[in-house]
Amino acid sequence: MTPIRKSKPGPSLRCSDAPPDGLLRGIEEFNRGEFFEQHETLEAIWIKEPDPVRYLYQGILQVGVGFYHWRRGNWRGAVAKLRQGLEKLESYRPSCMTIDVERLITETTSLKQELERRGAADLLPFPAAGLPKVHRVRPAEKLAGR
Repeated sequence: MTPIRKSKPGPSLRCSDAPPDGLLRGIEEFNRGEFFEQHETLEAIWIKEPDPVRYLYQGILQVGVGFYHWRRGNWRGAVAKLRQGLEKLESYRPSCMTIDVERLITETTSLKQELERRGAADLLPFPAAGLPKVHRVRPAEKLAGR
């Protein structure tokens, strides 16, 4: 079996593609707060994808894992995974595969900053009001450079 040649994080020519079923399923799980399940779903497509769009999948996955750690009271793990996920998502702004990456980054960054400001000793109860979700954009919005 030939190993998949992995790319580096960065823009993808596949951003205009329709999202694969696994990505849509992972987003549904993420938005329902099923962060362990979304990890499993998105990991299954992330590890097989040779294109840089794999880091979009991994970025969403890591944000979800950050929320999972937060729910379990692990401030350090939450902040670390949110940071890693945000770094991965950066190349896919403003949208990719109909995912509103800009909104996810903006909302997650604000929450991560609040967690960092308060620190481990004053961890916000989970879930916070306005917990970020993964939103989609309509193709017309995407083409307009949203």
